[in-house]
Amino acid sequence: MALRHLSLRDFVIVEALELDLEAGFTALTGETGAGKSILIDALQLVLGGRGDALWVREGQARCDLAAEFDTPDAAAPWLVEQGFDHDGEALLLRRTIDAAGKSRAWINGSSATLGQLRELGEWLVDIHGQHAWQSLTRPAAVRALLDGYAGADLRPTQAAWDAWQQAQSALAKAQGDQANLSRERERLLWQIGELDKLAPADDEWEELNQRHTRLSNAQTLIDGAEAAASALEGDDDGAALSSLTRALNQLQALQAIEPEFQAVADVLEASIAQAQDAAHSLHAYLRRAEADPQNLAALDERVSLWLSLARRYSRPPEELPALLKAWRQELAALEASGDLQQLESQVAQTRAAYEAAAQTVSRLRAKAAPRLAAAVTAAMQTLGMQGGVFAVALDRLARPAAHGLESVQFLVSAHAGSAPRAIDRVASGGELSRLALAIAVTTSELGSAGTLVFDEVDSGVGGAVATTVGRLLQRLGRDRQVLCVTHLPQVAACADHHLLVRKQSAAKGTTSHVAPIAGQARTAEVARMLGGERLSETSLAHAQEMLDAPADAAPAAASPSSSSSSPAAPRGRKSRA
Repeated sequence: MALRHLSLRDFVIVEALELDLEAGFTALTGETGAGKSILIDALQLVLGGRGDALWVREGQARCDLAAEFDTPDAAAPWLVEQGFDHDGEALLLRRTIDAAGKSRAWINGSSATLGQLRELGEWLVDIHGQHAWQSLTRPAAVRALLDGYAGADLRPTQAAWDAWQQAQSALAKAQGDQANLSRERERLLWQIGELDKLAPADDEWEELNQRHTRLSNAQTLIDGAEAAASALEGDDDGAALSSLTRALNQLQALQAIEPEFQAVADVLEASIAQAQDAAHSLHAYLRRAEADPQNLAALDERVSLWLSLARRYSRPPEELPALLKAWRQELAALEASGDLQQLESQVAQTRAAYEAAAQTVSRLRAKAAPRLAAAVTAAMQTLGMQGGVFAVALDRLARPAAHGLESVQFLVSAHAGSAPRAIDRVASGGELSRLALAIAVTTSELGSAGTLVFDEVDSGVGGAVATTVGRLLQRLGRDRQVLCVTHLPQVAACADHHLLVRKQSAAKGTTSHVAPIAGQARTAEVARMLGGERLSETSLAHAQEMLDAPADAAPAAASPSSSSSSPAAPRGRKSRA
């Protein structure tokens, strides 16, 4: 798992760059200000770092960054879950930032969020910055480093802490609001009692209105029904049924002469049947219909109550059933929130859950602390801090916190015989840099990222210690891809591959270029790092001697997918053009 290719367009002072990268340890060198760290900045942006319009090369519309990686096995299920295509081999991350600071991102050609880039980046690259030592004095960073080494997942502890705090807040609020809760409860009980007198049923208002309207107009309805029945079958000759019957008889008497009358007679016969049915229905209605003033009075009273309560609570009458349900639910919630015993029980339960989760983290920290201390102490002996001791102090907190039950502090004694004390009190700047490197190397060996990036973490060291740093990075490069921005010739001489960063000025502006170097070009660059711009035979000879020094181990093989126009000379051989 490694970074195969990095592509940049219009990024800061880089106009265009296509860079193939290889397995093993690669050193990036160049003059101060040439843009060595720009490559690291680009990689961080591709992995979801914070974007800004300042990254766009002056005068251009946007910058375009892309990085191709080998696909980690652990990331394959995540890619499927997130809906990204992948062939099991190459993994392409791309990001653009325009001159307005707006950013877009893609994973294998599909649109992605910065959060997805960051999540995926955890499997790909582990970056150690040039000011990594500063984090050794920050409690949160120190704690996170130990937790990462211990494999402790703080998410369950954080979730349990949040639940406990919420339960405590609910209890405190209920205790402080008892008087208000009592008044609110009385108000709700009175309002519910008022509506309970009505007991409004769903859809009752519409039916009630219809019944009230019918009873209010009962006599009018009866009179109308009687008049209609009389018009259909009254005693006078003008009644509808009598007239229809006479017309039918006339046509039937003439059917023998005019056959067309048969159809008209059939229509009249059907009309008479329908009119008889209508008359029958009207008689049935009249038999059961009555004015019923007593029932009308009861309906008047209920309709008045509906309207009165609707006006009182400023709601349409048909909404009263829903309003009653809402008040009952509000009362239930109020009584639950005012149940101090239940809230106290919830506080106890959530606290117990938090303490169980925190104890799990504490056990992991207690187990990992001596292992980390021993590993870093061993690394210190090779970095010019012979006799120095590194320790991890775990102190029980007076009050629990979201991150657990203890504080974490790194202690160090830079020399034999002295007791370990807080890092910022006993270590010099150079010692802090070496200590940060020792920790970075120790923790990086346990990481899963296929590419390790060190951005001038060798600041503050030199001489034999610098050579040791180079060999440490070289050893890391056996199993992982290592990229290191360095200003130390001893470190650069230990690299399996060497990239030179140059800054060039032209009429169009200043640009930065990166290219692999080998042979005499590499010798000249190491000599420049040793003695400055004016190369002498002595500095060139010294540089060649450093490059010819036996390698600490066999170099890492180049990645099959990588390509370079000028591969670096293998370690342990003379580097010739």
